Order: sequence, then structure tokens, then C-alpha cells
Amino acid sequence: MASKKKIPEINASSQANISFILLIFFLTATTMNTDTGIPRVLPAMPDENQKTEDLDIRERNLLLVFINTYDQIMVGGKPMDITEVKEKAKEFILNPANEENLPESEDTEFELPDGTKWTYPVSKGVISLQNDRGTSYTAYIQVQNELVRAFNEVRDEVSMEKFGKKFAELDEDVRSVVQKAVPQKISESEPRNVGGKK
Repeated sequence: MASKKKIPEINASSQANISFILLIFFLTATTMNTDTGIPRVLPAMPDENQKTEDLDIRERNLLLVFINTYDQIMVGGKPMDITEVKEKAKEFILNPANEENLPESEDTEFELPDGTKWTYPVSKGVISLQNDRGTSYTAYIQVQNELVRAFNEVRDEVSMEKFGKKFAELDEDVRSVVQKAVPQKISESEPRNVGGKK
């Protein structure tokens, strides 16, 4: 009669330690995606010695975009459809005819990565987006997207004119210069309780 061989048991006491060490390693070595929200550049803190009246944005340099509680859009005090918002914002950003009721611009010199200089009229315009507390989230995001699209299209147009490429196709250094030449100035105010006419 053949004797049964006893199969040796595997010592698993160290496996728990190894699993714990691997878990700690992966937790510390990996990065997790986090919701970063919508990027906005806040203005710098004003100088304490600066007079209050100097801080006011000139009326021509400010485009007010308001969404009421019924999701109706007002741009510059005039009712507007969502399909018209982008073009109105582009006109405001560029001020192609140098109209007095549209933003001023300041000729600014930029140094390009190849060492050459480029002068571009940087707009002083700021788009102020405000909504009612009853505004739907969908309407708010739609308007915000149209405003961002306006800035993106202006950057594309400037990039094509100056560099012969779309903004996204530029090298990172050149893209940074175009971003400074066409800064995305969208100010978002706290919602108000205004309502509006249906």
C-alpha cells in the first residue's frame, strides 16, 4: 500500500505584509483625477495707495451678460438668443472698427521664442457674466461655453494671421504668447434675485 505524501503548506503569513506594502506603494505613487472646475484668472489685489475711482472699469470696456430666472439672455442691455452670443462677444473682444462704444486696446510688445518682437493691440475689455438665482444650470453653462468659444476663435484667428497655424497647433511657448495677447477676461458675479419677464 503506497503511503500518501503530505503536501507541505505554504506559509502565507508574509503575503499579508507584502499586500499591505504594495497597497501603500500604489496609493502614494499614483495620481487621481480631481474635478478642477472652470479655470478663471482672478484680478490681482489692488494697491492700497490707489484711489477708488481709478479702480473702476470704464463703461466701454465692460460687456454685461445677464441670464434671468427664465433663462432669457441680455447682452449689453439687449435681449439676445444663445446663437448670437459668441459673435457679439467676438466683436467686443476685437473691436475691429475701433468704435468708441467698444473696448480700448493697448499696443503691447511680446518677445517670441525665436527672439523676435511682436506688437499686438491687447483689448482692455472684460466680459461680466451674471445670472439670477433661478437660472438653470444648463442655460448658464451654454452661455459660458459661447463666451469661451468666442475667445478661442479669436485666438485661432490671431494665430492663423500671425503664425499660419491654429492656436492648438502652435508650440507651447508661442501659445503662451497668444494667450497673453488675447487674455480670457470673463468675470463671474454672484447670482442675484432679479427674476425677469416671461
